[in-house]
Amino acid sequence: MTAAAVRVLIVDDEPITAEAHAEYLRRIPGFEIAGISLTSSAAVKALRESFDRVQDVRTGGASPGRIDLILLDMNLPDMHGLELCRRIRTAGIDVDVIAITAVREVSVVRAAVSLGIVQYLIKPFRFSTFAERLASYLEYRQHLTDSGGLATQHDVDATLASLRPAGNNPALDKGISRETLESVLRELRYADGGLSASEVSLLLQLSRVTARRYLEHLADTAPVTRQARYGSPGRPEIEYRWGRPQNLLESKP
Repeated sequence: MTAAAVRVLIVDDEPITAEAHAEYLRRIPGFEIAGISLTSSAAVKALRESFDRVQDVRTGGASPGRIDLILLDMNLPDMHGLELCRRIRTAGIDVDVIAITAVREVSVVRAAVSLGIVQYLIKPFRFSTFAERLASYLEYRQHLTDSGGLATQHDVDATLASLRPAGNNPALDKGISRETLESVLRELRYADGGLSASEVSLLLQLSRVTARRYLEHLADTAPVTRQARYGSPGRPEIEYRWGRPQNLLESKP
């Protein structure tokens, strides 16, 4: 069964920037744009309407259109982004928040963490960075869904680790390029299934040996699994797949 798309409200006072983020989202599978708000008051209105629709559905009313995630700028004309977050939490509206802002003050970042903002992305950034953070968030949501009502320690560790992009580790092995590593990582994230070193080498125009080195590095440092691929004559090929093995979901506490 295909998971429902994550509905996203973009909150930014610059229409061009807001539309650019919307265009980025359209390029990433698993997300749907719920709306764009240029002010905090417009965002609050959209969230309340979303929350009310969900309440109506529970009592047999209107169809759902809930907002699952906010992409939030901090510098809004009528209210600071942190204050908007506080009001959302106080109102009991269940929604995740990713900060997308030029604000770099440590005090703001610390306050954002305390308010439960799950990612903090500093402008300007490239699409690849945006896509990686949104993919990490999508995996985070999937971990929460997979764990069901109760979570083991492994479930908790894997869920929190999914919010930390693997390609951002400052300590890379000798001969590993950060840019190439991010490219290999993206191919694995968006692949319909596992990929072999030969397939990655064709996709990224790398030698097979180089592709395998990067895949092995990710298998050792990121939630990437190795498994044998059977079905062709001769020695089975190793394929690499984004995510943890299925049997770990059933591991004992």
